[in-house]
Amino acid sequence: MDVTRTRRTVRAAALAACAVAALATPRPAAAADGDKTFVMKLSTATINDTQHEWMKRFVAAVEKDSGGRIKGEIYPASQLGSIPRQIEGTQFGSIQGWIGPPEFLTGVDERFEIMTAPAVIQSMDQAVRISRDPELKKMLLGFGAEKGLTGIGLFISAPVSIVTRKPVRHLAEFKGLKLRTLASPFEGEQIKRLGATPVAMTLGDVLPAIQQGAIDGGVAQVAVFTTMHYFDAAKYITQTNQRYIYSVAEISKKWFATLPPELQKIIVDDGGRLAEEVSPWGVDFFNGEKKTWTGHGGELIDLPPQEQAAMMEAMASIGEDLSKDKPGLKQAYETLVAAAKRTK
Repeated sequence: MDVTRTRRTVRAAALAACAVAALATPRPAAAADGDKTFVMKLSTATINDTQHEWMKRFVAAVEKDSGGRIKGEIYPASQLGSIPRQIEGTQFGSIQGWIGPPEFLTGVDERFEIMTAPAVIQSMDQAVRISRDPELKKMLLGFGAEKGLTGIGLFISAPVSIVTRKPVRHLAEFKGLKLRTLASPFEGEQIKRLGATPVAMTLGDVLPAIQQGAIDGGVAQVAVFTTMHYFDAAKYITQTNQRYIYSVAEISKKWFATLPPELQKIIVDDGGRLAEEVSPWGVDFFNGEKKTWTGHGGELIDLPPQEQAAMMEAMASIGEDLSKDKPGLKQAYETLVAAAKRTK
């Protein structure tokens, strides 16, 4: 027994010595942040439009300014899943960035929907100016901070339009139609005040639903209808223009936190700068896409002036009506209205 105990004691002492030696032996230094490459996957639901253009410019700028330390990957046309899945992926960090209309983020924070408020912005030029308003940008891009999102850019897409299978030339002809809307109570109320039925639906499902007759049309903007070839199923666009469609660029807060400070600054600076730069491009693109629509046999329809004015009057109170009992939403809406006054 004494021999056995002696052997065990010797073995234990040897193991302990090895452990001490291992702790004392210097380990290879971890790769410094300057040697690490960060992958940045960006996702959006559309393709060949202002959102896609911003993504391309942003990736090129970030790769250049980071000296290749950030490598961008672009996934348009819902390649990474439906819009809700893209947003969730960005929150959880499996996707590093999502670009799309802020109203799709109402499940994250209902205040995002203020940008769908109608009869606040009066022209495309004003729509561009308001996207650059410092107070509005600071507020809107901060809404997702507690839900895993870091906002870095806000830019204009286009005025809203309604595409339909049959022509709508007068307000009364909207009555009874089933129209796809964005995921926003503000927009749903606009469709109700037209006498139509709002059907919330993600973008990838809209064209098949129109083709199958499940809905009569949808709310979006001309470039969406052209780039996704809606003219094969619905040839009529009524340019209602009661509000303007914006896009926000949201970065995964979880991923953003892994970046060293100098790369975080590049992401924020390039995001904001390119949001401003892409807006004029978006205006020109929008005007060009109207010609593309008519060139494929589509028709652009304007309501008679008196009916257009009546529609705007009927919708003007929506922002106030839907926010009056929600202090946070009301404050955000009032900030938008104040920005509109500053940018007239």
